Amino acid sequence: MPSPGSTEHPLLVAVVGAGPSGFYAAEELLKQTGVSARVDLFDQLPTPFGLVRGGVAPDHQKIKTVTKVYDKTAARPGFRFVGNVSFGKDLSLEDLLAHYHMVLFSTGAQTDRRMGIPGEDLPGSEPATDFVAWYNGHPAYSHLTFPLNHPRVAVVGNGNVAMDVVRMLAAPLEELKKTDIADAALEALAHSKVTDIWLLGRRGPAQAAFTNPEIRELGELPGVEIHLHPEELALDPGSQEFLAAADNPVHKRNVDILNEIAAKPRTGAPRRIHIRFLVSPTAITGGSRVEGLTLEKNQLVKDGRGGLSAQGTGQTETLPVDMVFRSIGYKGIGLPGVPFDDRKGVIPNQGGRVAGTDGALPRLYTAGWIKRGPSGVIGTNKACAVETVKAMLEDLPNLPLPPGFQGTPDRLLEGLQKKGVQTVSYPEWQKLDQEETRRGAAQGRPRMKFTSVKEMLNFLGK
Repeated sequence: MPSPGSTEHPLLVAVVGAGPSGFYAAEELLKQTGVSARVDLFDQLPTPFGLVRGGVAPDHQKIKTVTKVYDKTAARPGFRFVGNVSFGKDLSLEDLLAHYHMVLFSTGAQTDRRMGIPGEDLPGSEPATDFVAWYNGHPAYSHLTFPLNHPRVAVVGNGNVAMDVVRMLAAPLEELKKTDIADAALEALAHSKVTDIWLLGRRGPAQAAFTNPEIRELGELPGVEIHLHPEELALDPGSQEFLAAADNPVHKRNVDILNEIAAKPRTGAPRRIHIRFLVSPTAITGGSRVEGLTLEKNQLVKDGRGGLSAQGTGQTETLPVDMVFRSIGYKGIGLPGVPFDDRKGVIPNQGGRVAGTDGALPRLYTAGWIKRGPSGVIGTNKACAVETVKAMLEDLPNLPLPPGFQGTPDRLLEGLQKKGVQTVSYPEWQKLDQEETRRGAAQGRPRMKFTSVKEMLNFLGK
């Protein structure tokens, strides 16, 4: 059989995971001038775009316009979206390797990292990842309920996801009504009793993980007062050195914005956000549910790698909170038959080539958060995907195909249909998209999302 990549024998690639990195990989493959390729992009949901749809906050609509770029990729010859297909259930690694020359995994980081402290499993202690997916209408989380009938909530972590959670809890209802937030979440927030929210960071303000727009937004929320502790805003010598040496101005600007917020007079607003630094949770307390969160005061020490680490001082306090959201990072989930590093939460790889115990595994690749961990912004995934595609093209001339390899993706999709799998194509997704935006426009919102797979399939007549 001729080497794949010609017009007569195109390179056949299956990409599992239709988030940003999956689309960027497909785009890079399909725009090659010297290699002809066909890319089938699989996703377990009938809808594409991953965390752009299910993770970006509802009030950040501008960020979601990146999907227009993905629409252009989907319009390229050789592209095919195959939604509502679950890897490991509907199809296996063996299935894909039997029908595609190469397989790329871009499944992202789908779960949360745990704190590992006593009381973490008490009712009222929740992963922020679940809350984010719920208010974004992700079908796998739409059945959840978050009782917001308590006044005091703690959010552990101070990255942008933590900031989103705080903002959703504190934002005026009239503002949320203008977004594509899930209807169930909008209803719950309409009856929310939350008045005080603590945002907790283990290091100092100079090391905060949030970005400038996120902290600025928090300080401009109407009906909200921000409380900061002056002693926690004071920079120790190590943090001063860190800011002086930093190439990126984000951290210095964060400190400036925090000091600007701290200088504002108190207004007696009905909701308060307490931003705390240099504290680490050591236990969640309570009987039948969360009643408090024990914090240990930290100090910053040099960690031997040129950075500053938080070290506990033994001094503790307890916040009287009724709910705790942990937001200390996303984590990848292992895939059946694919190597996985459980500690790091990634597929082990060498520049995008999936790595086994004896080196790179032929024909298997990875990109995005499942490749490198949950870091960067949406655009960061482009360079990550380009690196992986470069490795794929380098490997193409010496591709070790099994004897009798046929390369018949259409036969694989026919087999899915025979098994009763209701696959969803990109044109069908566009019908869902049009209906969501139509429903939203009737209420002055960008869209009203379908929040169940059954509802989507029924609309499509499946």
